[in-house]
Amino acid sequence: MQRPLADEIRPKALDEVVGQRHLLAPGAVLRRLIESGTEANMVFYGPSGTGKTTIANIVAERTHKALYRLNATTASLQDIKDIIADVGTLLAPGGVLLYLDEIQYFNKKQQQSLLEFMENGKLTLIASTTENPYFYVYSALLSRSTVFEFKAVSPEEAEPAVLRALNIEKERSPLPLEWEEGLPLQIATACGGDVRKAVNAVELLSNAAQPKKGTLFISKEDAAQVSQRSAMRYDKGGDAMYDIASALMKSLRGSDPDAALHYLARFLEAGDLVTPCRRLLCSASEDVGMAYPQAVAIVKACVDTAMQLGLPEAQLPLAQAAILLATAPKSNSVIEGIGKARADVRAGRTGDVPRQLQNVHADTTGFDNQQHYLYPHNFPGHWVDQQYLPDALKGVKYYEWGENKTEQAAKAYWEKLKGKEL
Repeated sequence: MQRPLADEIRPKALDEVVGQRHLLAPGAVLRRLIESGTEANMVFYGPSGTGKTTIANIVAERTHKALYRLNATTASLQDIKDIIADVGTLLAPGGVLLYLDEIQYFNKKQQQSLLEFMENGKLTLIASTTENPYFYVYSALLSRSTVFEFKAVSPEEAEPAVLRALNIEKERSPLPLEWEEGLPLQIATACGGDVRKAVNAVELLSNAAQPKKGTLFISKEDAAQVSQRSAMRYDKGGDAMYDIASALMKSLRGSDPDAALHYLARFLEAGDLVTPCRRLLCSASEDVGMAYPQAVAIVKACVDTAMQLGLPEAQLPLAQAAILLATAPKSNSVIEGIGKARADVRAGRTGDVPRQLQNVHADTTGFDNQQHYLYPHNFPGHWVDQQYLPDALKGVKYYEWGENKTEQAAKAYWEKLKGKEL
């Protein structure tokens, strides 16, 4: 059976690896560790198809330890025990190098079973994960390891790998194999930073190439069909989802409507309506807030409309909400104010509710049957000076007026009414 092309052309040397220059450039820490043959526990974190397994294979070739491979999606605790049982035997006299793929799928007990042998040096661990290791990997295991983050490969970096794959397929082809100009870069761009996906696309396109005047021809139209939506990196509940959600929120806050629409589009293409709706609703209060209080009502109406319409029509009200929030004046006085108030409550700075604000039932105690509450609507301007905060917090300011037009107008109104006491 023929090996998959992606496995066949897997790099055997560091200089052949596509991308990851921040880790593998001459003088980089990871490169120095590999070239010196240092046996260090490492966690490789990053998207699929960015070279984590390839680098682990290169590390394995430079060590004198027996190499074992496990995939955490299928491995069990017994598999770990079987490997550890070989430590110190003729099967692994120099210790074990364990490459553990998708470590995020190991539970805490499975991860803990490795600690003792990592501690005494009998087992060297190289683990890979597509999820944030600080969320999914046991802290004691992380403390014994060094985390290296792999980045998505740019189209320019992936293009040589695509060309190499095309040339290999050209040599194998029973008929001359040709492709449309610009095809390699198109595939490299569509792969979304996943080199394995790009090479797999080349293999599939080569097998499906159409005969044309005595040659096999691969068109850009064929490539577009094979790679449609493949550039999307989205895993509901995973790091990619939270990264895009964070980028959407920060683009709204940063008043960049173009970036906001871009990240919204990525959610829509993935078919996720719930996550962007939550971010839009949150931004209306957190980032716009009192600078344009009507934004909450408008965004809520847009979200409700989107949820009723469903995709693809939902894109319209959600885009409207995103543009509104990105271009609206900004104020963080709401989140700042409630944040300060909650901090005081958590710290125990509360105090008794002032007598005049207590519930009416307090008047029946017989100790002080006069509540002394002043009803503001009975006074000019519907305001009267009285204490509302507990004695322990008298004079504390949580809300600070924003510099925007709306809040400054409200400030001027109350300054005039309250005699500039603000």
